[in-house]
Amino acid sequence: MSGRAPADSGHMVAAFQQGLADAGFVEGKNIAIEYRWALGQYDRLPELAADLVERHVALIAAVGRDLSGIAARRATSTIPLVFGMGGDPIKAGLVDSLSRPGGNVTGFTLLTNELEPKRLGLVRDLLPNLGVVAVLVNPSFPAAVG
Repeated sequence: MSGRAPADSGHMVAAFQQGLADAGFVEGKNIAIEYRWALGQYDRLPELAADLVERHVALIAAVGRDLSGIAARRATSTIPLVFGMGGDPIKAGLVDSLSRPGGNVTGFTLLTNELEPKRLGLVRDLLPNLGVVAVLVNPSFPAAVG
């Protein structure tokens, strides 16, 4: 399940499938994968998560923006959930702690949201005469609001 679109995520799907294959799981042979894409319409994520829960999937991998994991977590407390996000999963209410996530949830974070101001500061330090820096974001993405 992803907040992104398939066209944006082909390389990640390929890596996901390769990781599964390395562990002995081959799509169409001994594992079925139900893909769900929000296409950048984050308000669709709860519906997509609910659909997966209704299908009684064995595991939900929720990636492609922070809200994917949050929507999946709200949809189930029993199906194992693996998330990938850029923000803080503790602040998002996904896990109790990074070392002991608890419940049915585990995953990874890049802490991107917390590091972006530092990265911008580094750019300013490296290029002190830089006038304007522009950033393009999806205004529906919660991290873009701050």
